[in-house]
Amino acid sequence: MDWSFITEYYPLYIRSAVLTVTIGALGIVLSVIIGMICALCRYYRIPVLNGIAAAYTELSRNTPLIVQLFFLFFGLPKVGIVLSPEVCGTVGLAFLGGGYMSESFLSGLVSVRKTHLEAAASLGLNGFQTMTSVIFPQAASVSAPAVCANIIFLLKETSVFSAVSLADLMYTAKDLIGMYYNTTEALTMLVIAYLIMILPISVIFTLLERRIHRAGI
Repeated sequence: MDWSFITEYYPLYIRSAVLTVTIGALGIVLSVIIGMICALCRYYRIPVLNGIAAAYTELSRNTPLIVQLFFLFFGLPKVGIVLSPEVCGTVGLAFLGGGYMSESFLSGLVSVRKTHLEAAASLGLNGFQTMTSVIFPQAASVSAPAVCANIIFLLKETSVFSAVSLADLMYTAKDLIGMYYNTTEALTMLVIAYLIMILPISVIFTLLERRIHRAGI
């Protein structure tokens, strides 16, 4: 192990990690918003939007992120739309994650028993009150584990951003290996960087899930 190499080039990983986390966080936030909108369209069976949301969900979940990124980065310029690598990464991750989030949210919404909805109606609650006071709290507890797993999955999927020349962690590792052939050191720093980035989030989500189940929410 060449420690001098690690000492010299670990700042590159820090900068790459910041970029990866920034784009990953933005993409995940957008995917949550998209997923919630699609789930509501499908739950309430809104005409036209229900079909569009279902088709989008199937398309996003059944195509690899790298194919989506290639379409955004190499395909769209053919029709005059040029996106930067950062925008491609954000949009691609949001597109992929939206489908997974939609399924997670929808599973929570449909888990609410009809008797609870009937009870809310008998109490005179309107649609918004029923959603916020009856449906959402129950759906959130059911969806939480899947949503947490999706977030971790999407963070790991950022490793393919390098395919569109985005200087993320994987791009940095491959660049250093190509220039200096210090494969062991470069990959070791890559693994450590992903562990530092993802492991704390995984632990926090695990504790959160346990607390939800313990509280009986």
